Amino acid sequence: MIKEALFYSKILLFGEYGIIQDSMGLSIPYRAFRGEFKFTEEPNEEQKKSTASLKKFAQYIREGLTTGTLKCKIDVDSFDRDIDNGVYFDSTIPQGFGVGSSGALVAAVYDKYAVNKIDSRENIAKNDILELKRVFGELEAHFHGKSSGIDPLICYLKLPILIKSKSELGTVGIPDSKPDTPQGSGAIFLLNSGQPGETQPMVNIFMERMKNEGFRNMIKKEFKKYNDECIKAFLNGDSKPLFKNLKSLSSLILDNFKPMIPKSFHSLWEKGLESNAYYLKLCGSGGGGFVLGFTEDLEKAQSLLKDHELEVIYRL
Repeated sequence: MIKEALFYSKILLFGEYGIIQDSMGLSIPYRAFRGEFKFTEEPNEEQKKSTASLKKFAQYIREGLTTGTLKCKIDVDSFDRDIDNGVYFDSTIPQGFGVGSSGALVAAVYDKYAVNKIDSRENIAKNDILELKRVFGELEAHFHGKSSGIDPLICYLKLPILIKSKSELGTVGIPDSKPDTPQGSGAIFLLNSGQPGETQPMVNIFMERMKNEGFRNMIKKEFKKYNDECIKAFLNGDSKPLFKNLKSLSSLILDNFKPMIPKSFHSLWEKGLESNAYYLKLCGSGGGGFVLGFTEDLEKAQSLLKDHELEVIYRL
C-alpha cells in the first residue's frame, strides 16, 4: 500500500487580520499536529464523520469545476472513488484552534488529486508559490467562505512563509530555535482557551469594523507598523526591538480586537502587559482556539500562567 504524505499544522506568528490589509505576515509549519489520508473498511464514528466531510468537499470541487468557479484541475472522479472505498483524513490537528486544520486537508487533497500539480520543493519559483496560493484560496473557500490560501500553502510547502503583500510572498529562513538552556530563556508558546473558534464570524466582525475610519487608520498606521517591526526583529534574531514592538502590538490587539479574544483571557492579557512577563496575541482569527504568547523569561511566564495549559513551540 502506498504511504500517504503527512501534512503538518501551521502557526501564523504575525499578521492575523493585518494581511487582509496588506501588512506583513510570517507563518511557520508546526509539526506537533499532523494529518494524512487513510483507508478503512470498518469506520468508527470519527472516521465516518471525516468521510462525510470529504464527500461534501468533493461535491464543492465538482460543482466548481462544472460552473468554472474553480480554475484548478482536480481529479474529482478518483477522489469520489476513494471516498466510496472508505478514505478519511486522519488528523490530530484540532479544528477551530487557528492552527490550519482545513489548510492541511486542502494541501493533502491537492497533493493526491491535482492534475499537473506544482511540486513542493525547497527552491520553488515565486510564480509557482503565487499560483498555489490562488488555487488553495479557491479550494479552502469551501470551509471559510473566503480564504487567502496562505494556510494550505504553508501546510503544502512545509516551510516558513514571509508575506510582504498579497502579491509578494516567498519561503524564508528563520533563526534556529535555541536549545533549552539559560542562554535561550525566552520562548514563544501556545495557550489553550479550551474552546474552538469559528473563522467566518470573526472575519465578519473585522470587516464590519473596517468601515469605521478610526479603526481603518489604526490598522494602516499602528497595527501595520508594530506587526511589521516584530517580523523584521524576529527574522534578525533581535530580541530588544521584538519585545518592544510586541508589547505595543499586544496592547493594540487588546484595545481593538476584544470580540476575537476569548473572555477568559482578557485579564491574563492585561496581566502580561502590566508585569512585562509575557505578551499575548491572537493565533489566527481568534474567538477561541489557541492564543500565542511571547516571553523573555519562560520560567517567570510559566509561574504566572501555572493554571493554564502552556505549550512551548519555539525557544528565543
